[in-house]
Amino acid sequence: MRLYNTLTRRAEPFAPQDGKTVRMYVCGPTVYDYLHIGNVRPVLVFDALRKYMERFKGWEVVYVQNITDVDDKLINRARETGETVEALAGRFSCAYFGLLRDLGVEEPTESPRATDHIPAMVALIGRLVEKGYAYSRGGDVYYRVAAFSEYGKLSGRRSEDQEAGSRVAVSEQKEAPLDFTLWKAAKPGEPTWDSPWGPGRPGWHTECVVLSRRSLDETLDIHAGGNDLIFPHHENEIAQAEAASGKLFARFWLHNGMLNFGGEKMSKSLGNFAYAHEVLAKFPAETIRYFYLSRHYRKPLDYSEEGLEEAGRALARVWTVIEEVEAESGEAGAPGRAGETFLGRLAAFRARYVERMDDDLDTSGGVAVLQDLASETNRFRATAVGADRRALRGAVSLLRELGSPLGLLQGAAQAAKGREEDLLRLLVALRDELRAKREYALADSVRDRLAALGIILKDTAQGTIFTRG
Repeated sequence: MRLYNTLTRRAEPFAPQDGKTVRMYVCGPTVYDYLHIGNVRPVLVFDALRKYMERFKGWEVVYVQNITDVDDKLINRARETGETVEALAGRFSCAYFGLLRDLGVEEPTESPRATDHIPAMVALIGRLVEKGYAYSRGGDVYYRVAAFSEYGKLSGRRSEDQEAGSRVAVSEQKEAPLDFTLWKAAKPGEPTWDSPWGPGRPGWHTECVVLSRRSLDETLDIHAGGNDLIFPHHENEIAQAEAASGKLFARFWLHNGMLNFGGEKMSKSLGNFAYAHEVLAKFPAETIRYFYLSRHYRKPLDYSEEGLEEAGRALARVWTVIEEVEAESGEAGAPGRAGETFLGRLAAFRARYVERMDDDLDTSGGVAVLQDLASETNRFRATAVGADRRALRGAVSLLRELGSPLGLLQGAAQAAKGREEDLLRLLVALRDELRAKREYALADSVRDRLAALGIILKDTAQGTIFTRG
């Protein structure tokens, strides 16, 4: 297997350090809000990587994803809502794990919370101070970037260029503009913990270093996240971890491309986003997975409901093959000569799938193999008779096997579910037309009959959405 390593800027052969256990860390959510649909991309991409490694490579994967439950965003949101930071973090942590279940994502092996490991963060900062990589000023502790000669090796940014182009206001306490905060002195109304430098709380970059190393040793096999984290977050993690231990922090750094909306990166700060749970109310989880995984993970992806609808249609074509073959009540036994020949051709599909997935997790190539296999199965099905039709079940079994790492084709009657979603969208569009024509009685009748079936329509400024009551 080869993976593109951001650290070396090339695809390299990958295998776990000990040959059997992959130690992988993926940056998790800051739990101050629901995830938007752009946040879902790394969740699905690295879930697929984990499943492929376990089910096709035979490796055990220790998959750690942190929960950031103390941060400026959490503190600010708690002030807005009147909740405590702890209550807010607990509420959105539950929402996050619920979303994972709804998306068919396997929960991490461990999900350490930042606030459970503050003493370890204090110890790391203390070690950096002792070694001359950090300094204390007025209760704050800063990392001395100039002391780490390899700073910028992940992002490719030279310190002198960054400093010359810096737009960040330089604190009078800092020795240099690029120095970043490891410990923040306490402010009124904020959560605080004791430290040798006074009460305060750790910085975000420090949290991830400690939470990754506590379970995965000093050198990880894989550290992953969105490419918006390369600088400064991941660069600052490397600076701390390697200065403290003198060892390589992570062998491979994997980064997914951003989800774009209207030509711009999807972002809450820009206001161009949709919450993931709202999209799940309109589209099945498998459709969303198919949409994301039909594009290579390192490339940007344009989000649109039209794209999701097309993904649903493409997925339904494969499901139709599975359901119709499985509905046939064929007898057990060996297929005829034509069926044996067909089964012999299936090995080439599996080999091509493995080749694509081994090539830097090319899920788009893996999805293409699923479509080609479904088409080949349909062609054989159109002419196969008698005992030869028994071979069709071998093709369906392979479709399910290849779909497994992608989180596709595992349930029952999913094509029917996709068609149900299409029918509901058609009824919503029909009701919208009736309302536009001022035929309100008929429009209300559609709404009320759907409500009786447990389908609740909600009219919003962005259009009508439906949920299941």
